[in-house]
Amino acid sequence: MQMSHNRSSRRSFLRIGSVAPWACSAAGVTVLRQDARLDAASPLSASHLRSFGSAKSCVLLWLDGGPSHLETFDPKKDVPKEVQGPLGTVATSVPGVHFSEELHRCAKLAHRMTIIRSMTSPLGEHGLANQYALTGYLPSPNLQYPSLGALTAHERREGWTRPLPRHIGIPEQRTGLGAGFLGSSDEPFWMNSDPASPKFRVRDLDIYPTLNPDRLQRRRQMLAQIQEGASEVPYKDAFELIASAEARHVFDLNRESDKTKERYGLRSFGQSCLLARRLVEQQVPFVTVVQPGWDTHENMIVPLREGYSGAKIGVGLIPTFDQAVSALIEDLSDQGLLDQTLVIAMGEFGRTPKVNTRGGRDHWPRVYSVMLCGGGLPQGIVLGSSDRIGESPRDNPITPSDLIRTLLIRLGIEPDRMLVTPDGRPIPINQHGKPIDALL
Repeated sequence: MQMSHNRSSRRSFLRIGSVAPWACSAAGVTVLRQDARLDAASPLSASHLRSFGSAKSCVLLWLDGGPSHLETFDPKKDVPKEVQGPLGTVATSVPGVHFSEELHRCAKLAHRMTIIRSMTSPLGEHGLANQYALTGYLPSPNLQYPSLGALTAHERREGWTRPLPRHIGIPEQRTGLGAGFLGSSDEPFWMNSDPASPKFRVRDLDIYPTLNPDRLQRRRQMLAQIQEGASEVPYKDAFELIASAEARHVFDLNRESDKTKERYGLRSFGQSCLLARRLVEQQVPFVTVVQPGWDTHENMIVPLREGYSGAKIGVGLIPTFDQAVSALIEDLSDQGLLDQTLVIAMGEFGRTPKVNTRGGRDHWPRVYSVMLCGGGLPQGIVLGSSDRIGESPRDNPITPSDLIRTLLIRLGIEPDRMLVTPDGRPIPINQHGKPIDALL
């Protein structure tokens, strides 16, 4: 953000501590049409128009590192052991469809889900694959594209009056989840703190001990006078967040019963999903929950199922995911929020169809799986398939760009609308994707 030296110095005495990235304005980014409503010139078909904006909020469960499709939503039966891997399968509530045996809770909810088994990408390196999966654009050295979460935050800016960020990330940042050329005002607000920790604390929510509410209000009034007539108000949202009791209450998991906490699971991912539900209740447009650790190149049974060597009850990635996600889906449904909340579980790619000599699987972008639920999506379907050993799409290959385009429509964002970068280049929100008709 460019400011004159004079303006900067006049503001410097008003600093209230660290200011969240989302509170700053995006320099130089303009939009060719200022709202997300469709007009008569929209290229969307009539059937797609009916799906436009069905999802009011989105929870992205980002499985960082590349989850194995063969150990989650696309297990293989009657194949050699080196393909099947160490886990068995379990029948789901959709006839003929099986998940990994460690996803037994999610299996009972499959009739509410859409499973894509034919995702495909050319990128097998984490950083690059993350960017493609999350933005729908192949990475470029010349331009950082905005993620789905950043686009949603950007489009919901008008009319957002709550004292909460429009995109919240839990717990810590990962590559590809940022705002790219949209700028700092659309960056996710990251907790940088573990909701499962007794020391969990959200930054920027506390007034400094020497700064009481009266003094904070005086500074706010002074800031308003200084910025009167200016187009940028970079600290306005930060003031509102700090001063809001509502914001502090939303992040306070102690307001949930022990039974509810245990339902989600007391580990980091479970409590992060519980916090995501609390944020969706407050109509936060986009929440990202990161579950790291899916890069399982060796001895994968320990991180995937056991959690640690010698565990008698599995507390690894898959059981933790299974408990938290099933609780999230059921909780959103019980509260009447699932139909308007899009839940996405995905990573950047899958894993090799054969277990390697170290007991793990390596990177494999040629085919992988994604789980979707809620937000008006069709229920109880499996879209596309992989071949017998999970090596390639057998039918209906779907790219990240296709998926992002489809999700944008569900979130009420016109994919062909143009944004303009700070250097004046017009960039379509989604350029190369084709809408997935079965999901619209």
